[in-house]
Amino acid sequence: MAIMKMNTVGGFARASATIERKLESHVDHVRLPESVRKSRVLIVGGAGVAGRNTAAALSKFCPDLHIVIAGRNREKGGRVVATLGDNSEFAQVDIEDVKSLHTAMTDVDVVVHAAGPFEYADCNVLEAAIQTKTAYIDVCDHEGHSRRAKSYKNKAMAAGVPAITNGGFNPGVSNLMAAMLVDDAKSESRGRPEKLRFNYFTAGSGGTGPGVLGTTFYLMADEAVTYHKGAKVKSKPYTDMLNTDFGEGIGKQEVFLLNVPEVASAHEVFGVPNISARFGTAPFFWNWTLSAMIKILPTEILKNKNIVQMLVQLSYPMIRAVDVISGQNASIKVDLQFSDGYNSSAIFSHKRLSEAAGTATAAFVIAVLEGSTKPGVWYPEEPEGIAVEARETLLRRASYGATEFLISKSFCRRKEMNATTNMWDMLMKRA
Repeated sequence: MAIMKMNTVGGFARASATIERKLESHVDHVRLPESVRKSRVLIVGGAGVAGRNTAAALSKFCPDLHIVIAGRNREKGGRVVATLGDNSEFAQVDIEDVKSLHTAMTDVDVVVHAAGPFEYADCNVLEAAIQTKTAYIDVCDHEGHSRRAKSYKNKAMAAGVPAITNGGFNPGVSNLMAAMLVDDAKSESRGRPEKLRFNYFTAGSGGTGPGVLGTTFYLMADEAVTYHKGAKVKSKPYTDMLNTDFGEGIGKQEVFLLNVPEVASAHEVFGVPNISARFGTAPFFWNWTLSAMIKILPTEILKNKNIVQMLVQLSYPMIRAVDVISGQNASIKVDLQFSDGYNSSAIFSHKRLSEAAGTATAAFVIAVLEGSTKPGVWYPEEPEGIAVEARETLLRRASYGATEFLISKSFCRRKEMNATTNMWDMLMKRA
């Protein structure tokens, strides 16, 4: 859909257009190459919310894959296996036990690390993947852990192991949305990328487990990293509120600064001088609660694992109870601005964060199996992580079940009157 306007002011013409493109997803089964059609996929943390939703999505997309649910609790893992059918099994794994990791990765093609929180975790799973020459994906949402994972890049390259850190929904899909906007803008704009903004919204728990809530509490203890004119800036978390429109079904929501890994990785990969990320939730009083926690509780308390676990145990049942009212919607909006007036944005919304995360992680697994990732440890937005030509396919798969997946572009440039027609013609061709 294209909406265009032409205005003339003082001998100059201002040509503008808004072009919207919906990425439709009708993915059901994915036809993998014969050589990988029956691959074995190990999901560490497979009995958790992220793990079991990833397993369910993989089973739907690629029924011939053999899925191994790995974890410490055989009873919980067995229940997940029972939902997947005969092409699955359980493996007893403790990520602190290197031997159990090596044993579980025997004859496995891809390992998915979904056993968060990642804040204070080491890289045992990645190390085992490199040593056993097993492709690797994690759903890490903590900048410190992703940096530690990136330090294994040379080892993974030497072993011929493709690995992605920060895969999943956000980060993951959000990184690729930004990559698509930047790539499109560079081909259509004559300016420089000036500002990139990640915006996230989740209603209530989003259907996720206690681990994600724990991660949120941990993030309340981290200063929010942003970039301003190329310089790294640290701000108090959950401040600098913006009112962001997440589009149909979700509308305008208040979002606040939060420290997430895609800010640093996007700055490193794209070189955009101004980058920030914000998060908001609903009902509104959850935002008030998070803001109050930061003001009242010392940082040391929010970094204490035992205290955070206690806070999670106390608050998680209440949040799930309120989900009945708030729903479990989740949305990503990425905004990009260029120096010449070119602006673009992308919105991805889903009725339930837990399902969106599982489907997104499954899409990353399929991309790795298809050979879209080179040996080494990569962020999703790096071309070695997910090849440029494979990005849109991955996003289409990830958007299975989404309520909205929209890319919009607006052009607004001042031109001499005699050049206005050329601009108009160009916009019509793009539309």
